Amino acid sequence: MIEEIKTLVGRHLPGYAVRTLVKLGEGLDNLAYEVNGNLIVRSSKEVDPEMTRREVEVLRAIVECGTLPVPEVVFADAEAGVIAYAKLPGTPLQTALTTDVSKLAAPLGEFLGSVHRAVTSVPEDVAPLAEWLAEATENYEVAAGHIPATARRTVERFLNVTPPAEPEKLVLCHNDLGSEHILVNGDTITGVIDWTDAAVTDPAVDFALIFRDLGPEVFELSLAHYPGEIVRERAVFYARCALLEDLAYGIRNPSARRYEELGLRHLEWTFAR
Repeated sequence: MIEEIKTLVGRHLPGYAVRTLVKLGEGLDNLAYEVNGNLIVRSSKEVDPEMTRREVEVLRAIVECGTLPVPEVVFADAEAGVIAYAKLPGTPLQTALTTDVSKLAAPLGEFLGSVHRAVTSVPEDVAPLAEWLAEATENYEVAAGHIPATARRTVERFLNVTPPAEPEKLVLCHNDLGSEHILVNGDTITGVIDWTDAAVTDPAVDFALIFRDLGPEVFELSLAHYPGEIVRERAVFYARCALLEDLAYGIRNPSARRYEELGLRHLEWTFAR
């Protein structure tokens, strides 16, 4: 893959000398490489040209209206599933050690307000909440043996509830705003990355992972700075489904064990209310 990245960079940036090229990281959907310390080249594991073109459109729209930095596209190759952008400063919040997450709430709420007002042609990504719950039940069957017994009872009560009402308003969303996609320097957000899953959907989805990863206090503070209305019940519902998905993914994939570890760490507050 390293040689393929070098070839793509040479094709799209003629005259740009590749001095260093290292694998930066890997997520569920993408691989990321750092070129010369200042260029990020992100490659999809499963190439979908239309999805790549859609992400470029979203990034260009958010650069224009967003209140936080997002990747600015240097070049894109839809047929290769590759997007290159100037490296943003900061460390993923998921691995940051000194961040006071309560100080991130206001900028996150304001940023999501700007994103949710953006206009693009990306399609909708909406599934009935009963399907979310059915998938969460399947993921729980994988994860149950790894969850403490007292917590299992709480999760099982959730899996037997009636889902909240379906959303009435759909907007452009990041759609995967986990802490691994928020870059920070100390208590300052320096970027929001990985817009692969961006779609028109329920705005509560974006707040769901704030609840799951940063806790109920930051969730409420971010809502207080959001210029709109969010159905809290749906955000918490999505958060619980997403946590069970992460647990099951980490258990199925030993190389991604951090998803299980973080899921267990956040289990208590995600299912507490």
